[in-house]
Amino acid sequence: MPPEPAADRVLLAAARHSAGRTAAILACSLASAAATLAEPAVLGRTLDLLLARDPGAPRWVALAAVLITADLLLDAAVALLTGVTNARTTAWLRTRGLDRLLRSAPHHAARFPPGDLATRLTANATEAGTVPATAASAVASVLPPLGALVALFLIDWRTATAFLAGVPLLLLLLRAFAAHSADSVARYQAVQAGIADRLVEALAGARTVAAAGTAAHERRRILATLPDLAAEGRAMWLVYGRAVARSGVLMPLLVCLVLAVGGLRLASGAIGVGELLAASRYAALAAGVGAVAGLLGALVRGRAAARRTAGPMALPAPARGDRHDRDLPADGPGTLELHGVTVVRDGEAVLRGVDLVVPGGTRAAVVGRSGSGKSLLAAVAGRLTDPDEGSVLLDGVPLHRLGRHQLRAEVGYAFARPALFGATVADALAFGAHTPTGSALRAAARAAGADGFVRRLPDGYATPLTEAPLSGGELQRLGLARAFAHAGRLLILDDATSSLDTLTEREVERALAREVRPGTRLVIAHRLSSAARADLVIWLDEGRVRATGPHARLWRDPAYRAVFAAAADGGAP
Repeated sequence: MPPEPAADRVLLAAARHSAGRTAAILACSLASAAATLAEPAVLGRTLDLLLARDPGAPRWVALAAVLITADLLLDAAVALLTGVTNARTTAWLRTRGLDRLLRSAPHHAARFPPGDLATRLTANATEAGTVPATAASAVASVLPPLGALVALFLIDWRTATAFLAGVPLLLLLLRAFAAHSADSVARYQAVQAGIADRLVEALAGARTVAAAGTAAHERRRILATLPDLAAEGRAMWLVYGRAVARSGVLMPLLVCLVLAVGGLRLASGAIGVGELLAASRYAALAAGVGAVAGLLGALVRGRAAARRTAGPMALPAPARGDRHDRDLPADGPGTLELHGVTVVRDGEAVLRGVDLVVPGGTRAAVVGRSGSGKSLLAAVAGRLTDPDEGSVLLDGVPLHRLGRHQLRAEVGYAFARPALFGATVADALAFGAHTPTGSALRAAARAAGADGFVRRLPDGYATPLTEAPLSGGELQRLGLARAFAHAGRLLILDDATSSLDTLTEREVERALAREVRPGTRLVIAHRLSSAARADLVIWLDEGRVRATGPHARLWRDPAYRAVFAAAADGGAP
């Protein structure tokens, strides 16, 4: 979808979400505008009555005081409502973007670099969140100038005509401002996101940077586009400054012209002193149309920010949806079936017509050369991504017809580089679809060979993650422990033991067979020993299942042996 329509759709959705509060802002702003419009007429009338010593003058003084007080209170209400609306709309935009990001398949979310993504969901969402309230204020801000112009016509049409002489110039100024401002704001936000992305990248590799002694180089790399950011910032505010300066010169000139014409009309006796006072105030209100440039600028910046915020929101949802109309059989063994599964990436089929049945309770090893589609098969098997063609079933139930909670409770994953979430080690192990008990967490840690080093940490399982320095193998064992603690009928290990030595890997495999909930295991195998100990080997070759069967039988095929020979020579199978 083109960026402009996507941004407009996001802003319309945000406006619907904030409709009630936005309507309240508009109502209060319009009421304030009405009071503002009434003030000059009431003040002018009051002045004439006071000069004439009319006995009705006190009532008009009281009315003027009421109008001024109401105007102040309404302005305060608008300010309060605007702050609340901006905060709530921003929160809604961030929540919606984050929800779509987390629901989308990981390969879709990976389109956005981390720093760029953080900028979209923080700074850009904040600016986009101001649009509904700003739009309401902008609509209301047009009323005082238009009403003032009408009032000028009612007082004396010549004063109104004098003001109208400069309106075409003002409209041209605002149009040019909107066009130039949109371009400069978009460029500024793009450069800002690039700096954020390089910063996040450097922070993620802080140890490598320190070890290489390249901190100065990284600082220069991160800030390389800072001059561009400064230039775009200056350009952005220069556009705004020129618009404000030009309107700041034009509008006072128009007010002076109105006063000059009004003075001549007063001298000729066509209007009175009070009417001249009202005309001067209305001319000042009509000149306030120049202030629309500020609101227009805020809308332009908000729309540009919405264009970037719309990116994560436009990520595709799971291709087949979530029907939530089936449950897994209570006593199912975890039989996994793939029928005609094809997955396309960047226009090329990575998995092609995969047909596969893994009987319940089987330990199946998936082997193949690098790029054969092993990890993608693992992602499809547990519905981290959906196939473009074909279906995936667990115990006879299509995965897309399972509720998300049941799916994640019954299908677990362990990865080569696990990400740990939570304040403490125990929190990281408990992270998942359900919360295991403390004894279950410790049992899972023992099965993964992690209990020993966790107990040696300063506070054991209560040690904050930030204070628990972990080696690659220890991190991987914690990832395995988390998967074991949440093990369902299907457990998928995607190269999850690659950082373990052979002896530890063997101990983990024994514990997995004896101490973890029984079920089906799908193991992405890179070691010959892992394939040799599997009940079933699934041999992938260029996205297709070339053969399945026991390792001993497949070993007779020279091409199968060559898969592991490539690994021994330094290539990953």
